[in-house]
Amino acid sequence: MIKLSVVVITLNEENNIKRCLSSVSEVADEILVVDSNSTDKTVENSEALGARVAQHPFTDYVDQRIVATQMARHDWVLSIDADEALSEELINSIKNIKQYPESNVYKLNRCTNYCGKWIKHGTWYPDKKIRLFNRTKGTWKGAKVHEYWEAFDKNENIKQLKGDILHYSFNTISDHIKQIEKFTEMSALAAVEKGKTCSLLKVWLGPKWYFINSYILKLGFLDGYYGYLVCKYSAMSSMIKYTKIRQYTKQ
Repeated sequence: MIKLSVVVITLNEENNIKRCLSSVSEVADEILVVDSNSTDKTVENSEALGARVAQHPFTDYVDQRIVATQMARHDWVLSIDADEALSEELINSIKNIKQYPESNVYKLNRCTNYCGKWIKHGTWYPDKKIRLFNRTKGTWKGAKVHEYWEAFDKNENIKQLKGDILHYSFNTISDHIKQIEKFTEMSALAAVEKGKTCSLLKVWLGPKWYFINSYILKLGFLDGYYGYLVCKYSAMSSMIKYTKIRQYTKQ
């Protein structure tokens, strides 16, 4: 049977960490929390639930994921965020593959709770991400904020697990707006560092197409009022990122 390390990176997550770690207790052979010097009860709450806690200063998400994955005691790793939890169906799926693995890499659906509403359409669902893998078969890559795990072998057989990662993202619209400011700043700076720029056409057309695609073509309107807000603010986020890229390129 596979031995599985569940790895979580944290910074001041005392309001989320108990739910997260409780949800993985049935599948984890080790729970590792890599913290960035939290000033709340994140560490205390993690240790109370049996997690091994290590400290590592935060530089960017890719680096933190790499460090956390390397610190795990087992080669098989489930990477999950503190504001996430496993659905019962996903727990059962992971139990099955621990006994009978069919691949070295697995994609998981992520379902986001937005202001109390589960978002089931648009570009936010199923939001497939590689989160369960044999760490010897790949590594974390990406920009400072949009990190992803990639297999070394481009022909790696990537399987899809049934069930959802439950993402408790934003309790209020203000939380979403604050994150838009933070993430667009990081994304824009990372793009400029790579020499990228952005045309006026993209600034004007990109957000419009994002909204049409997510709200209409991908049925975001079926999620009602909050579905509309998710699509609208996500489109706005793309516009803010593009305008920041233009500004910082000129500077």
